[in-house]
Amino acid sequence: MKARLILADGTCYEGLSFGHPGEAIGEVVFHTALCGYQEILTDPSYHYQLVAMTYPQIGNYGVNPQDFESRRIYAAGFIIRELSPIVSHWQANRSLDEYLRHHGVPGIHDIDTRALTRRLRDHGAQMGMITTSTEPVADLLARLRAGKTLVGRDIVHEVTTAAPYRWPLREEDANAPSPPARKRFRVAVYDYGVKFSILRSLLRSGCILEVFPAATPPEEILAWNPDGIFLSNGPGDPEPVDYAVQAVRKLLGRRPIFGICLGHQILGLALGGRTRKLKFGHHGANHPVQYLPTGAIEITSQNHGFIVDIDSLPGDEVEITHINLNDQTLEGFRHKRLSAFSVQYHPESAPGPHDSQYLFDHFLQEMERFHA
Repeated sequence: MKARLILADGTCYEGLSFGHPGEAIGEVVFHTALCGYQEILTDPSYHYQLVAMTYPQIGNYGVNPQDFESRRIYAAGFIIRELSPIVSHWQANRSLDEYLRHHGVPGIHDIDTRALTRRLRDHGAQMGMITTSTEPVADLLARLRAGKTLVGRDIVHEVTTAAPYRWPLREEDANAPSPPARKRFRVAVYDYGVKFSILRSLLRSGCILEVFPAATPPEEILAWNPDGIFLSNGPGDPEPVDYAVQAVRKLLGRRPIFGICLGHQILGLALGGRTRKLKFGHHGANHPVQYLPTGAIEITSQNHGFIVDIDSLPGDEVEITHINLNDQTLEGFRHKRLSAFSVQYHPESAPGPHDSQYLFDHFLQEMERFHA
């Protein structure tokens, strides 16, 4: 079946449909990882996005029960150059095509993803539509342009949990060895779109985890009596998530706080900073970040279209700890007096040679000192 990818600027790419036939609208972004499509699709940070993979062939190792980041697909649609006709992995229990079809998610393949990537890189990420409809492009484009965008919208409420829960819910969710035999810390996780792998990293570090909805009042968090508070990853524009910013502002100094990705941006806003949208965002597993205190270079996994403006943070209160070496944007900071720090990237992935476990260890040390 034929399919089309239509961008809001009127560019149209023709290809073939896979997954669920139909229509999907979202912000079109390109992702530079060579693999990991199962994790990308199920990461809530990709909610309302059409993800284009730059690697030319996708799907060759299928989908397996171990590599989910949540219990469903959150990406609105998937764009690839070539869909592998062969699935060759001993853990796979279905193909990528079957998995997308099962969850009702449209995909398009057999398009020039190099040309698409150049378009997005030169002109910026923009809204787009994957469709199998035969309607005229003008009609489809009118519907696309009349729809919503990511900027100015709170989409965290669409991915967060409805009620608090203790994690892991099931033994197989942990997918990790038992926590080490040392002091364990109670960590309250604000769920802005949290991934399983983040929870697994905290669990492996010896944390007892209670996951809370994004709009949970700070009083309810403190009533659980946590040793520390974790601000998770999540999708979209941070500024409309004002309830989260206000909650974090009230929690500063009350408990140690560690944030990543959207949690990093929310912490930055709570400290008086500003955020802005990048031209085409950071989406990939190969972004070089320098840890300034030691000079070490980390190759990081990232997915975000917004950043904290490095010049907006109060210099007398905040120390810059991490910088993106591609574009010099802010990747991490810590408060000089309060126990609060964050990074923009996803530290649990650690795709490069430099292990990011030191960030989780630092969180444990901060909780130890705070409660000494």
